Amino acid sequence: MSRVCEYSGKRPRMGKKIVRRGKAKREGGIGQNVTGITKRRWKPNLQKIRIIDENGTVRRIKVCVRYIKAGKFVKAAKVPKNARASKKKSA
Repeated sequence: MSRVCEYSGKRPRMGKKIVRRGKAKREGGIGQNVTGITKRRWKPNLQKIRIIDENGTVRRIKVCVRYIKAGKFVKAAKVPKNARASKKKSA
């Protein structure tokens, strides 16, 4: 499930980049001419974040930034690196 927001369903969109040459008629030119059309993709701004879901479990998900900014998630607290190291030694 790469490049898809797990909540909004946003995914890459297809489009075209149109290259024009010349000055527009409304600006006093003789008109524009299309010199090239290239296919391109618009990618959503996805970030991997750790959240606490309804069950209270910590999961890592891909979410678009619009949902993160809106505060739709409860982010999981970061565990300091030295705490992780001491946990491995004791286990």
